[in-house]
Amino acid sequence: MVNMDGFVNRLQEIMSYYGESASSFAEKIGVQRSSISHILSGRNKPSLDFILKILTAYPNVDLYWLFNGKGEFPSKSKSEAIKKETDLFSTNEALKIETPIPTPKENGKKEIERIVIFYSDGSFKNYQN
Repeated sequence: MVNMDGFVNRLQEIMSYYGESASSFAEKIGVQRSSISHILSGRNKPSLDFILKILTAYPNVDLYWLFNGKGEFPSKSKSEAIKKETDLFSTNEALKIETPIPTPKENGKKEIERIVIFYSDGSFKNYQN
């Protein structure tokens, strides 16, 4: 069972750390403003969906810390992993790929061989002809 007073304090700590008002926090995690208000006042308990939305929007929040206050916030191991991931995509070294220059086909017509779409979360889709 989640200690509601502790949970409310940790929720307020998250909002304070990121400089979010209740309205901006609700918008960022994708819930109604009244949901935040009801949880902060102790009227309602957070749903699992609510918790998962916080963890998705704020990767430095540790689930164990959010539930029972044990652990640390912001999570240092997650912070370091996010920094390494960001560094990987921010350097030109990671993007240097040597590819041979294609020679045109005999008829001079070029064909698309492959299209790769990169998403902001680091995932990608590869479409090959």
